[in-house]
Order: sequence, then C-alpha cells, then structure tokens
Amino acid sequence: MRTVDELARASEEALALVARQLDVREAEVFVSANSAVLTRLNYTSHIPCNGVEEPKSTESYGLGIQAVFDTPEGPRIGFGSEPSDLSVGGAERALVKARRAAVADLEFVSLPSPTRAARTLADYHDPRLMALDDAGLVEAGWKITGGALRTFSASSRLAELAQDDEGLRRLGLILGGDVTILRERMAIASTTMPRAQTDETSLITAFATAMVETRGAKGSGASTGTRLDHFTDEAGVEAAQNAIAAIGGERVPSGTYTVVFGRQPVADLLNNIVIPACTASSFYSSSTPFLGKLGRAVASPRVSLYDDGARPGFMGSKGITCEGLPTGRTALITHGRLVGCLSNWYERNGFRFGSGGGRQFDTAPGVAASNVVLEGAEAVALDELLRRVGNGLYVGRIWYTYPINGLRAGDFTCTVVADSYIIRDGRIAAPLKANAIRINDNIATFLNNVTGITKDVKGTIVWAADEVVYAPEVAVTGVRVDEIAGFMEELD
Repeated sequence: MRTVDELARASEEALALVARQLDVREAEVFVSANSAVLTRLNYTSHIPCNGVEEPKSTESYGLGIQAVFDTPEGPRIGFGSEPSDLSVGGAERALVKARRAAVADLEFVSLPSPTRAARTLADYHDPRLMALDDAGLVEAGWKITGGALRTFSASSRLAELAQDDEGLRRLGLILGGDVTILRERMAIASTTMPRAQTDETSLITAFATAMVETRGAKGSGASTGTRLDHFTDEAGVEAAQNAIAAIGGERVPSGTYTVVFGRQPVADLLNNIVIPACTASSFYSSSTPFLGKLGRAVASPRVSLYDDGARPGFMGSKGITCEGLPTGRTALITHGRLVGCLSNWYERNGFRFGSGGGRQFDTAPGVAASNVVLEGAEAVALDELLRRVGNGLYVGRIWYTYPINGLRAGDFTCTVVADSYIIRDGRIAAPLKANAIRINDNIATFLNNVTGITKDVKGTIVWAADEVVYAPEVAVTGVRVDEIAGFMEELD
C-alpha cells in the first residue's frame, strides 16, 4: 500500500504542474490509497466446511484534480482523475480530463479555504491493523467462529433438543459472515493550502449470522472498532445467542404497536431516511420531510442527533475531511428541534467516500456523515425501558429499509428479519418469527413518538453505509406493523 509520504509528494508535484497552467484560477489535488482485506466465515455443522475461508483483498490508489478554468465565457469548474499512477504524467492526464469536463456553475464561489478551526486528531490509526498479514486476519476470523461454536456447545437449550453430539450436528448449526479491515491513506494540496495535508485511518468490523436450521431460527451479531487489541469474539457469541433465543418464534397480527427499536434498526432508519433528509442538497431540491422546519420541532424533545467526525476512538473519525479541513461536530437535531444540516466545506462534511468505505480519488467531494450520535434525555437501562413499554415488540434487525412515495413524504417500509421478540408485562416473553412482519410507517412516527431511549450506545454499521451510527435502543409508540403471510403455513 502506498505510504502517506508518497501520496503527499504526489499531491504537491501535481499541484505544481497545475499552477503552471495559465488558464487555471485555482485547483486542488486529492491523492488516496485504499486497502480492504476480509476473511469469510463459513461453518456448517452438518455439511463439510472450512469454518473460515481464505483471505481476500482489494487495493487501489490514484489522484484526482479539481480545477477552476478561466475561459472567454467565464470560469468553468472541472474534475478529472487517473488511477494507479501518481507521477507527473498521471497528473497531466487527470488535468486534461478536468479541462474537458469543465462546465459553468453559476452557484460556485470557491474551492475550500483554510478555516480557524484546529485539527484535533493526528496519528490516531492502529499500526497493527495497517500491518496485519493474512495469518493474523484468519486468526481474527477464527476468533469469531470460535465464539459462536463455544456458545452453541454451552447451550442447555440446544443440548436438550440434541441429546448428544451427533444430534447437535444434525440440528444444522450455521455461521456465516466476515471480518473486514479497511485501511485508508490520503493527501490533499490546493491553491489556498499548498502544503500537503495527510490522513491515515484503519478500522475492523465483524458481521455474523447464525442459524439453527432445523428450527428455522436465525440470529445476528456485529462488532466495530479501531484497534486490533480490542477485537473480541463478541460478534460470534452474539449471533449464536440470538439464534438460540429465536427457536420457537411466534407470529403477531397486523396492528399498531409500541416498538423498541434495537441498535441496528435505529442505524438503518437513520442511514436510509433521516441522514439523507438532513443534507443541504435535500433542502435545495425540496426533497426532505424537514423542508421549512429549520429551528422548529421535528422530533420528540427527548431526541438529539449530531455528527462528530473528530471524536477520539470513534470508528468514523477522521483527522481532516476530503477537502483538507479539520473535522468537527455538526448539530442536526437538538432536543427535538432541527438546528442544522450536513453540507460541504462550510460545515466540515465534504468527503469522497465509496459505498461502505474508502476515500476515493476518482470523485469530487460529496456530503457525508461520519459518526452519527443519537442521544436521549433521561436515558435509562434496557430493563427499565421494557418495563415502561409493558406490552409491545422488540425489533432487533430490519432489512430492505427504504423511503416510499419519495423521501419528502417521509414514508418508509422495512422487513423484520431477526433478533426480535414479543414484550409482555414489561419483559421479553417470546421470540418473534423472522420475516413474519413488515413495518410500514412514516419517519415522523419514529422521531415524534419516542417514549424512552437507552443510555448505552454502540457503533453500528449497516450495508453500504458511509457513516457509523452510535445508536441506543429507542421505544416508539403507535408503529404500524403488517403481518406477512407464511407460504408454508398457508399450504398446511
């Protein structure tokens, strides 16, 4: 993987080339290198398997140039990039592409300029994650698989069902998922910030899905972190525990319920509905359900939501944005009132993320969150939250969450797929059958009908998300739930 010194040198050399062009008014050069390595988890008790599959990896590097050109018709702004070449020749080709792609932008003011804010994060990555080899990655994979297998073996519930080791294997114990390490390096230099600034980040994630196949039971687990020495078997243990707890899942009829949304559903709803609605582009295009509500209540007074890209130890933290500016905190909702939105360099949220990770050299800066934190006033423990709910549902994992009728309407739909339970008399009473209900409601219900929030938050990532959500569990009244017909049950 290219070093930060190589990236910094390439950015300054490319900027010097651009500065010699008579028609260039201002420019910025962004150089990055990304590496993702993962190992797949694949254990099946009743079918021959490897348990942990061989490591796989992807790596990319290159540079991008965004430049403002003076033309007889007025200034034009263009972007061009070149992969796998950090030489002056690569910069020349990127500049040609930027010139060819240049267009007039009547709303353009300038490329980013230095601000008074000071950088707070430097040398915060874990060198061990940066240097981890294939053997170390496979060892991390076995840590997750081993945690799940120990949990299955120690379960009295499974022992009762299986009666002996052979019966345990015949239950169809399954574990799938992955352990992934993402490594990012970048450098940026511009007309207003000619000395290259660099950043280096690393993170590790584990996602696991466990099943007791003969009982139609499924559970999931996940962990996120920034340090190898903090990596545990948590994801495997959690997935196996949830699969065991899901045995004997029950169905519930359509209706309106009080729902405790677990951390993954909270993160999924924020990622797919709330965060896109809190970007400047959504307000400019009138496509947000919060249109015209700046400074007004959009949620329960219990709810506060903000993005903080400079929080030490948080997984989405960066030293600088992909525009060369220090990261910081952007308040979105404070005690229920909409107070801000995510924007570009004016609000420290200009990033060049790919879907699910990496800082991409071949794209101009977009608007993205980093660490999204949901906090609740008078937060309580989960047991107390369940007691207050009394009767309802605990929804632990949802899938296919998306807006319907356009983002501005705020309507959404999702399927409840795992880790969910029926709440009776203030406690978890029975597992909820997977894929048996959908939630069809409006995001206003989720935000305004909050009756309680837990005090413990956990870094949570959903599929292809740019941001990490530090999510609590949230109790919401009046949630519309629709039963999904069971095909095999209908045949019976």
